[in-house]
Amino acid sequence: MGGGAVPRPGEVSLAHNGILFLDESPEFRRPVLDGLRQPLEDGYVVLTRVSASLRYPARFMLIAAMNPCPCGFYGSRSHECTCTPHQVRRYRARLSGPLQDRLDIHVEVPAVSVQELQGQEAAAETSAVILSRVVEARRRQVDRYAKDGIHTNAQLKPRLLKRYCGLDKPALDLLQQAMVKLGLSARAHGRILRVARTIADLAGAERIHAIHVAEAIQYRSLDRRLE
Repeated sequence: MGGGAVPRPGEVSLAHNGILFLDESPEFRRPVLDGLRQPLEDGYVVLTRVSASLRYPARFMLIAAMNPCPCGFYGSRSHECTCTPHQVRRYRARLSGPLQDRLDIHVEVPAVSVQELQGQEAAAETSAVILSRVVEARRRQVDRYAKDGIHTNAQLKPRLLKRYCGLDKPALDLLQQAMVKLGLSARAHGRILRVARTIADLAGAERIHAIHVAEAIQYRSLDRRLE
């Protein structure tokens, strides 16, 4: 977060306009993780001292990696998980609910097969093809928000969400069902809309449809109840 006798910016500010990667994120101390909540929400961090209060910029993209459980094999098809349900819940609870709410996307990354390691799987899209689609999606966003002083969907505040992320009835019904079934918060609702807007942009769609909302909901894996 920063600090010291002579206050200095911390990693969150050094990552301003870049990427902050936390590997094994549950191993960080709880106060450190919860300290990320303000910069993720507001784009800055405040350090309060006896003589003054300092504000450092901290608008970054957070990537937090973690194992699915203490032993690392929860959900694996090739190894048996030795953790109890209580141990799994306790491990995941190291990332507090309010912090999880501020993460736009939660994705599970399965183990890579031998065939994939050896390059025997069917070829996927090249990085160049994906890059061209991303560049076009970003251009759409820059043009769309030219009069609003922002550049990306991630910067959409509640007032602008209503203007640019309106849903038709099928998409709205799907989102409402997910909110009830998963017990999602209002903040998670906004995150889903932003991600759905981005998915629609990547698909070249002007409006957000149910298929885009469905994909955005799938990227909330930490919100699903453990079996």
